[in-house]
Amino acid sequence: MKFYLETYGCTFNQADSQIIVALLEKGGYQLTEKADEADMFILNSCYVKLPTQQKIINRIKDLTTSYPQSKLLMAGCMVDIDPQVLEQIAPQASWIGARQLSSTLEVVEALLKGETLRKTGHSHDIKAGLSKKRFNPLIHILQISEGCLGSCTYCCTRFARGKLQSYPPDLLLEEVEQAVREGCVEIQLTAQDTAAYGKDTGDSLNALIDDITRIEGDFRVRVGMMHPESIGGDLEALINSFKSEKIYKFLHLPLQSGNDQVLNHMRRVHSADTFKKIVHMFREAIPTLSMATDVIVGYPTEDDKAFQDTLKVISQVRPDFLHISKYHHRPGAVSSNLDEIAAPIMKSRARELNELKTQIAYQNNQKILNTVQNILITDRGSRGGWSGRSDSYKTVIVDDAPLGEFVTVKVTEAKSTYLRGEVI
Repeated sequence: MKFYLETYGCTFNQADSQIIVALLEKGGYQLTEKADEADMFILNSCYVKLPTQQKIINRIKDLTTSYPQSKLLMAGCMVDIDPQVLEQIAPQASWIGARQLSSTLEVVEALLKGETLRKTGHSHDIKAGLSKKRFNPLIHILQISEGCLGSCTYCCTRFARGKLQSYPPDLLLEEVEQAVREGCVEIQLTAQDTAAYGKDTGDSLNALIDDITRIEGDFRVRVGMMHPESIGGDLEALINSFKSEKIYKFLHLPLQSGNDQVLNHMRRVHSADTFKKIVHMFREAIPTLSMATDVIVGYPTEDDKAFQDTLKVISQVRPDFLHISKYHHRPGAVSSNLDEIAAPIMKSRARELNELKTQIAYQNNQKILNTVQNILITDRGSRGGWSGRSDSYKTVIVDDAPLGEFVTVKVTEAKSTYLRGEVI
């Protein structure tokens, strides 16, 4: 039996898909990259944004129309967040909830017998140590925890992922050691909030990072998104952990809004000043740091002044990467009870912020022009050549380089989204 898989959303969801594939291959099923060869389709869904929701719904309709004889298995956040919509558009589909991956084989076997089986809800299963079918053999995704401590008013993901569950450090270290032995050169730490790691168990992110970097081998670690409010008193310890040569000098810290009143309405807990302080302290200690942040444009209580405050903070902080989301109501989210901002205003604000984003990213990258960088080559370039990451996690494209190796590169071209270089 062959199955075809599509994954939507974050790095954590990518890792979930890798677990699903490993479980199915162990059970004797075969992954195919050709939809017309598949006996079963698996869509691992993301539901954080309305455009993604619409894309998944359209894809479900397309697959069920084009391949009416094939079975459909839905996985991921949509299953737990919006089962009513899923029931309407795919009544014959089976489901695996975001925290029910251990039921994968049971659900698939029932599905292929013509039975509809649906496993949803929260479990306490530990994903650390589970086999994964890596989509890039050089990169290992390490899920360090699942769920969060937040209560953000705009978020529906927390209904799928649940409360924070941090995984045991010994299992995580064993997973990294095995990945390095198997040739992985990049370890991606991922969670809904990596800074929350250990808040439920007495462990800590900085201690985990320190233990990982003590593992023998020539590899790099990318630390995933950290919520400002979860860092708290761990800031100095985290900064010290980031100084290891094995850690990419890359900080992903979501702002969401530069206005404290809007942040309060969002239940984000942190203030704009707290956000700026964290960035400042990281940069003061690690001058080569690159930084990513997230902003929601058009939250229902965002007026013109609040939006200008966001522009101001972004202008001050000057992030290398900025992820912009237009606000939309999400199922079950508290903010869905508020009136949305008019679409033309939303569009105008998003355009203005995007222009600022592009300008800042271009100017930041221009400062790297003609410098010499240490690059870890991890993939083929989407338009030819080879793609790698600098020590500060900047994407660098070169014409030719050995995959999985570190190379010395002179940066010869700087765009807003990537760099080009020559191996020297």
